[in-house]
This record gives sequence, C-alpha cells and structure tokens, in this order.
Amino acid sequence: MSRADVAVPAAPAARPNPLWTLGLFRSELAVTLRRWRTLALLGVLAAVPVLIGIAVRIETQGGQGGGDGGGGPAFIAQITNNGLFLVFTALAATLPFFLPMAVGVVAGDAIAGEANAGTLRYLLVAPAGRTRLLLTKYATTMAFCLLATLVVAASALAVGALLFPLGDLTTISGTRISFTEGLGRALLIALVVAASLTGTAALGLFVSTLTNSGIAAMATTVGLLITVQILDQIPQLHALQPYFFSHYWLSFADLMRDPVYWDDLVKNLELQALYVAVFGSAAWARFGTKDITA
Repeated sequence: MSRADVAVPAAPAARPNPLWTLGLFRSELAVTLRRWRTLALLGVLAAVPVLIGIAVRIETQGGQGGGDGGGGPAFIAQITNNGLFLVFTALAATLPFFLPMAVGVVAGDAIAGEANAGTLRYLLVAPAGRTRLLLTKYATTMAFCLLATLVVAASALAVGALLFPLGDLTTISGTRISFTEGLGRALLIALVVAASLTGTAALGLFVSTLTNSGIAAMATTVGLLITVQILDQIPQLHALQPYFFSHYWLSFADLMRDPVYWDDLVKNLELQALYVAVFGSAAWARFGTKDITA
C-alpha cells in the first residue's frame, strides 16, 4: 500500500508557534493571489467601473445624460456631476453577482482545491492542525474579499476622477458634504461591502469541505448564490427573504444619507455574523472529522 492510499485521520494537532501560523497565512495569501484565476477575477472586477464610466460618459456626450436624482442605490444619475459617485455605482453593480461570484470561487476552492491537487495531506503534516488550517483558509478568503472590494472602489475612483469632475457632493438626503467626507464614506462603504461577503465566504468554505473537487465546490457555491438571489426576488417568499444572506446587501446606500440610517446596515452585519457562525461551525465539524485521502 502506498502513502498516497493511506488516509490521514482526524487527530489532535500540536500547538504551533503563532509566528508559524502567521507565516502560513502569508503563504496561503501569496499562493491565492498568484493564481491566474484570481488575477483574472480581479481584472474583471476592475473592468466593471471602467465600462460603467465610459458608458455614462458616452451617454452624456450624446446629450442623453441626466436622470431624476440619486434616490436609488446605483447613484448612476449623479456620476456626471461628481465622479465619486462612480465608486458607489460600481459597488452596487458588482455586489449582486461579480463580487460574491469571485469570493465564492476562492472560498469553494480553499479546501477542495488542495484535496484535488493532492496537497491537503501535506498541509496537515505541518503543525497547524485542522482548525488552524481552516481558520487560515477563511482568513485568506476574507483578505480576498477586502482586496476585491478595494479593487472595484479604487478603479471606480480613478475612472471617475479621469472622466468626471470631483468636489463636494450631495447625499441622498439632499445635504451637502465635502469631498473629503465623501471619500471617507466611500471607504466605509467599501468596508461594509467586504463585510457583507463574510457569510458567502463561510458558505463557500463549508461546501469546499464536502468534496474533493475544486470545480464542483466552486460551481455549487456560485449556483447557491444565484439561487438565493432569485428567491430573494419572489414576492411570495417575503417572509423568508429577510433571512437570505443577500437581502440587505444594498443597504450600504444608507451610508450616503444624512443622518445615516443604521437599521438595515446593522441587520445586514448581524445576518452575516449568523451565517459565519452557522456555516463556519459546519465547516469545522465536517473538516475536523474528515479522513483525508488526497
């Protein structure tokens, strides 16, 4: 019997040096960001604000610009007056699909991809233990969430500054705030959007522990994302919709009110914390008792 045929049973792990754990996280993050798939996902995310900005610019030059205010979360009618609104519009455009899809791909591949490549058993030989390895994988996914969100925001800010004027801006409530304060709110919105993806990351990590196929895990995670968002649009399911992880995603628009409306924002963060607790625990329970044969 070869070593490749021997399962690695669940066993208590040695307590590793914290510096070693930090090194594992840095190594995992570096490996994730070096993959062509990850770079392609970040490239697509960076391209979305460019396409939106160019489309709005062409429409404006064609005499079709304007609109009736910035009452919706997309803020698209405000872009021609202030390029900073492109940040809010780009985040609103990417949050329903592109951002969670990218996070789902990374999270779904976290454990299943290692098993498929035959490297998971070697990671478990190191003194990390299954719990620490799982937490490191989740921390890496969360780092990607933040990076992906900031890529969208930075690309939108650069395109907005290039194609449109910048300056003081008008909130949804009709009050005026300075450009510096608007920039601070844009950063806060990006952080809220990243936090909105924590439940998706936990769901993807759980799915990743159920299979040894990275492709299957990624496809299942993305499929669940699409299914939940479709269900969130069906009126007959209104009683269940507040419990869908995507239901309060666009509540970040309330950060552009004066004063800020916190109710839906808090509900969103509480819901994400619930999904992290439930699916994070499920992932830990599954991975902690799983025999590793690949």
